[in-house]
Order: sequence, then structure tokens, then C-alpha cells
Amino acid sequence: MWNCQLMGLLMGSTVCIYDGNPGWPDLNALWRFVGETRVTFFGAGAAFFLSCLKAHVEPDQVADLSALRAVGSTGSPLPEEGYQWIYDHVRRDIWIDPISGGTDFAGCFVGGVPTLPVYLGEMQCRCLGAKVEAYDEAGRALIDEVGELVCSAPMPSMPLKFWNDPEGRRYRESYFDMYPGVWRHGDWLRITPRGGAVIYGRSDATINRHGIRMGTSELYRAVEELPEILDSLVVDLEFLGRESYMPLFVVMRPGHELTPQLAATLRERIKAALSPRHVPNEIFQVAEIPRTLSGKKMELPVKKLLLGHALDKIANPDAMANPGSLQWFVDFAVRRAAVERAA
Repeated sequence: MWNCQLMGLLMGSTVCIYDGNPGWPDLNALWRFVGETRVTFFGAGAAFFLSCLKAHVEPDQVADLSALRAVGSTGSPLPEEGYQWIYDHVRRDIWIDPISGGTDFAGCFVGGVPTLPVYLGEMQCRCLGAKVEAYDEAGRALIDEVGELVCSAPMPSMPLKFWNDPEGRRYRESYFDMYPGVWRHGDWLRITPRGGAVIYGRSDATINRHGIRMGTSELYRAVEELPEILDSLVVDLEFLGRESYMPLFVVMRPGHELTPQLAATLRERIKAALSPRHVPNEIFQVAEIPRTLSGKKMELPVKKLLLGHALDKIANPDAMANPGSLQWFVDFAVRRAAVERAA
């Protein structure tokens, strides 16, 4: 997002950055900041808006938002109820502009434009200069079906190589392993018939239960709609020659605990929203979900950690918002390894 801030300055805008915990002393803090600074475009992570929804925050009642013209969202998919909450509790005529891109190429693949209509749960368009498509496994472009997010032609800001990767091996393995010559970003994408885009989560952290593949965002939606749940993370651990093991980790709202009754409710919600095959093997309460500095859930690093990879090989603490959160998963991986050896 720092690239966008630089562009804002070059265009003559004033950039306002909030330094601190967005939930302290309460979830109204950022909204008060927006009102006090007369911000016209306010951007935050999708997790922040969903936290406001669950905490029954009323931004239009705690701050003067009359200068605000647009709300941006990134970091993870903003579901339909997130859009609706912004319309209902910020302003009906606000422009909602979620984006999806990457730090690696310093830009966006899909985003918004004020001249097009906004549909709940959908980013408005593919960005200029980015030939974004949804590919099936054979490399065919799909419309109105979920596929791999690819950029099938070069764009100006794509990196040419990685630091300390003189042969380009890591670079090719990271982005060109599935479709030679085509950048695969690692997200599930659906291009709608009207040209919009819906992101379904990371494809490299896919749940593949009994041959049924799906992204994780639908499961998170079913889980995090419960008011007792603040955050969650799921990983599908595939062990050679054995049935996969899929744990679900949840962060509880203060004053609540993961009881057997609540765990049963979660399983029933997942079963109804997805299928019986996507019900997790076990559910655990954790203090925090590991997230990147941009607010993304670290699904793949946690998956690799639980599959036995060394911590220093799968996560950079300097790129995390809460590096201390990984210790619980390190300890859990040790316990799981002991169980596997005993089996």
C-alpha cells in the first residue's frame, strides 16, 4: 500500500496514516481519525470492517464523515455482508473500492473505478495494464467459473528477478511453475460476465477434501459470522498415504470460550454452508491468527510449519504484524509430530 501513498502525494493529495492499534481504545478509533482529519478516501483491511460489523460499530454516529467519499478494502476478500455494512452504517452513497494485488509487483490486478456500478462482494474491474484472467488447470481462460488468477501478459511493474537468485530459479518456481511464461499469483478468481472480479482466497492454501477443492474464504465466512468468533484459520494437511488432517483455529471474542457446544455449532454451520466433507477434524482456540503486515492470514506458512518445515524457512518475523503468534503453532507442530510418530 505504500506505493499508493506515494502516488497520492504525487497527485497532490495529503496522506493520513494512523499509527497504532485500530481496535484501541475501541473500534471507533479509526473512524474518529477519519472524521477529525477530514479524510476523503479511507482504506483499511477487510478484517477491520468485518470486526466493526460484529462489534456493532456505528461510524456515522461517532464521527463526522461528511468529507468521506470512498472506502477501500484489501488484505483479504470483503464478503457481501461487509459491503452492506458499509452502506448501512457509513453512508448509502459511498463508493466501495476493494482491491487485490501484490507487494511483489507493486500494484493491483483488480480494483475499482468510480464510473462503474458496484455489486456486493465483487471488485469492479481488472486494472489497466494487467491482462488478468482466471485459468483452469489446462491454461484455458474461464468466465463465471473459479480458476487460478493469472496475468497472461507482462505488466510494467513485474519484477525481473529476486534478490540473491542469480539463476532465477526461485523466481520461476514462485510464479511461472504452473503455466510457463504466465504469471500465476496464487489466488482463486472468478471473472463475472459483466467484467467484475471475485477473489476466493489463496489457491496455494486450497482445501482438497476427498477430491473436492475449494478456497478457504467460504469456510471463514461460515465460521466468522458467529458473534463469538473474532478470527479463524484453517489448513488442510495432506500426509502421504493417509487421509488429510484439517484443523480449524479460532480466536474468541473476549469473555467467550470454545465450548463443546460452540464447536458442535461450528461444525454444523460448515456442514450446511459447504459440505460434510469440509467439516474440520479438530477445532482449537488460539490467542491470535498469524497475519502479514498487510493483514493477510498466513495460511501457507502455517501449513508448511505443521507439515514439518523449519520456522526460519517459512516466515520472516519482520514481514508479520504479530510474529509472536507463531509460537503456539510451533508447539502444536511438535505435538502433532509426536502423534504422527506414535501412529
